[in-house]
Amino acid sequence: MIEKNADSVYSYPDRVKFFFNAVLFLHCGVISGAKMYKAKDYDFTVEQLGPCKFNSPIQLSTVVGGAYANYVRDDSFVRNRINVFSKEEPNSIDATNLLQKAGPREKIYFDPKKVKAGICTCGGLCPGLNDVIRAVVRCLWNRYGVRDIVGFRYGYRGLFKDSNLEPIQLTPDVVDEIHKIGGSFIGTSRGGGNRIPTDGVDTIERLGINMMFVIGGDGTQHGALAMAEEIQKRGLECAVVGIPKTVDNDFLLIDHSFGFETAVQQAKEAIASMHMEARSQPNCIALVKLMGRESGFIATYAALASHETNFCLIPEIPFDMEGPNGFLANLEKRLMDHKHAVVVVAEGAGQELFASNDETDASGNKKLADIGIYLRDAIKSYFSKKNIPVDLKYCDPSYQIRSAVTIASDSVYCERLGNNAVHAAMAGKTKIVVGLVHDKFVYIPAKMAIASRNFVDPEGALWRDALDATGQPILMVNDEEKAKKIMCQKLGL
Repeated sequence: MIEKNADSVYSYPDRVKFFFNAVLFLHCGVISGAKMYKAKDYDFTVEQLGPCKFNSPIQLSTVVGGAYANYVRDDSFVRNRINVFSKEEPNSIDATNLLQKAGPREKIYFDPKKVKAGICTCGGLCPGLNDVIRAVVRCLWNRYGVRDIVGFRYGYRGLFKDSNLEPIQLTPDVVDEIHKIGGSFIGTSRGGGNRIPTDGVDTIERLGINMMFVIGGDGTQHGALAMAEEIQKRGLECAVVGIPKTVDNDFLLIDHSFGFETAVQQAKEAIASMHMEARSQPNCIALVKLMGRESGFIATYAALASHETNFCLIPEIPFDMEGPNGFLANLEKRLMDHKHAVVVVAEGAGQELFASNDETDASGNKKLADIGIYLRDAIKSYFSKKNIPVDLKYCDPSYQIRSAVTIASDSVYCERLGNNAVHAAMAGKTKIVVGLVHDKFVYIPAKMAIASRNFVDPEGALWRDALDATGQPILMVNDEEKAKKIMCQKLGL
């Protein structure tokens, strides 16, 4: 049971309050399947391979207030929860709330001269993959003096001997220009996670890899954790450090994922072009489908950034097509009043409108029905039956967005993520991901980072502002009780 306190109540109409009450997310907890993760359920203790005995080759200060940067100590932390909504939920100062700060340590675990490092990128493309690869290689080489760095080709597949994919030797000269192009320099692929604890670790052991940098999303990090646990079972000395990659921005705990800001910028430009197309012709509807399987962050941010979106449809908010308060009726009203409309839809929106499908892709993700094509055809049919002539333009820029070169802010973020991942591995930290929390780089235990997904909070300020920007109704449903059940099912309440 999730309760609200008086400070968190918004002035929504009474008819929708109960709906939003069912989907409340506070900083003190997140939804994971049927389990409610509260502050007391977290354990942010960072695992370490052993004591650090080697002096870091990076020359930094140990005195605060000196003329140059300081080493980061293991007892430096960032609070996960900074907002307290209830006296019953104290802002704990222990492993349930404190995240270890990232950065270079004075003492390190590995002798840099004996390090052999591996890198792989998994899952779909995302802006910034090459930036992260470049940062990891350059930090290992230039800051620590590591001279043996390999890139495993095409994700986890490159770790399997029967794939016949020889690793790529990586040096600063090899990677120096790769941030100027999109995609992944070493290639990527989905799937293969079930073979990681066996075939993958066999390769790590055979090649003598003692630190692995795994760049990928939720499924990838599940595989990385399984890899680290098997490495531990075999008594191998290999640090496994994850760098969370999800263009959908659905990774738990972190402020945002790398590539997300680039994706929003690219999406904004696509919306701007479609808006110009729509407003230039009478009764024109522009429909733009964006990424977002379970979380509608890209669509929401793009709608806010564009100032040109009239309807934003995301996975977190169910909607009806037909009926007096359905999407189509509201779209018709918009068209009659303004003679054009721009609709942005996330790929995972409206899946409840389709028959259940248990098929999954290579990564284990449920295969989605194509909401973009469905909306395109439904809109055409609706207005045709009403004898209202419309001109509908449909655009799906997803693959252009995924392969785009990073904008400046993402490039900076990727550089710092890569550097901090290297600092973690050199200090012997393992089973972690690196992320930004409250604008500070921290180390998050992998098991906590993958405990659930991050969602757009239907009751939060972001979605409230998105509703203001679009002008769409709070809900486009005819049966609020049914909508409530769908929401609860989606979010595991």
